[in-house]
Amino acid sequence: MTTLAVIVFILVYVGMALGRVPGLAVDRTGVALLGLIVLLASGDLTLDAAGRAVDMPTIALLFALMILSAQFEQSGFYGFVAERVTHAARNPRTLLALLIAVTGALSAILTNDVIAFAFTPLICSGLLGQKLDPRPYLVALAGAANAGSALTLIGNPQNILIGQAGGLDFWRYIAIAAPPVIVSLAFVYGAVALTWKSSLAASSSDTPSAPVTLDRFQTAKGLIAIAALIVLFLTPLPRELGALAVAGVLLLSRRLSSREMIGAVDWHLLLLFTCLFGVTAAFAETGLAQEGLQGLAEAGFLPQSLSVMLPVTLASSNTIGNVPAVILILKLLPGLPDGVLSGLALLSTFAGNLLLTGSLCNIIVAERSQASGARLSFADFARSGIPMTLASLLTAALWLWVTGYMPL
Repeated sequence: MTTLAVIVFILVYVGMALGRVPGLAVDRTGVALLGLIVLLASGDLTLDAAGRAVDMPTIALLFALMILSAQFEQSGFYGFVAERVTHAARNPRTLLALLIAVTGALSAILTNDVIAFAFTPLICSGLLGQKLDPRPYLVALAGAANAGSALTLIGNPQNILIGQAGGLDFWRYIAIAAPPVIVSLAFVYGAVALTWKSSLAASSSDTPSAPVTLDRFQTAKGLIAIAALIVLFLTPLPRELGALAVAGVLLLSRRLSSREMIGAVDWHLLLLFTCLFGVTAAFAETGLAQEGLQGLAEAGFLPQSLSVMLPVTLASSNTIGNVPAVILILKLLPGLPDGVLSGLALLSTFAGNLLLTGSLCNIIVAERSQASGARLSFADFARSGIPMTLASLLTAALWLWVTGYMPL
């Protein structure tokens, strides 16, 4: 039984690294689900134990935020913003800066994966219409979505997990994260501007596009919902309950179908989380993880210092992915100090900008852009991703050390 749990755990995380099963049309979510099914069928994990392993507050908070994002999608807000960004600036470098600023700000509130999914085809359409090379802007979109999402505990899935697991204070975390996030967004601009000089030097040839319809009432409703959410975060009410309350109010609409709103939820991501919670719990029950951690602790290699945390997050985020890596770390190392958890949120998010496979957000941009007629290759992303990530990680590590949040 123990042997099977270990084998399934290894195979699932290898699948997370590969992104799929070779020869089969099975993606990361499918890999995690198949692993959980094997554990349940073998008896290594019961349904009750699998249910207890799931962090329901995290799942509920992520679901509620997806409903909030669906409000903006249904109102035409995303299309309106993307159209204004791509046509407001005739200077490509100004356009690049505007795209990074808008994407970073929205990702901090509405999660990076959602922004990447909504913006990519719209940005591609606008740039191709202006006869511009979309690749540097797509890299900037992904980079800014990741970097900007590190600003809050609701900006990306891994930060939601960390914030819920550690009970981190929402506003205190923003105070910690704001300086390195702002600097990281500047690095995104600098890396793209330096590595895509020729593409950014090209002049645009604007082709008029169909105007985007914006439902101002529904957009205002979404903005009020964000304001309400922020107010609720100031109260003792658990974040997931406040977010669910806001989502419930948004579903009470005479004009936006609840079926469409709920259909906009990324159920694949929620299922991935659920399955990984179960698979990791089964592995933890073997006791092997605890023995390994004890050995690492004796050797001084636990990721509670920057010298260990930085390479661990960089390697794991670009192999198994930052979300699975964070789930694993939180399960195997419960009770980490607030400063270490804040460092984990920042470093794991910034590390996702290194390679195209570093985060789900990057993959979303690549897949959505290809479907829109613009191919973003692994090499295209790496030429900007590597310098922006290394600079961001070093800056974040220096900030965490100087401020005393994490030891060197």
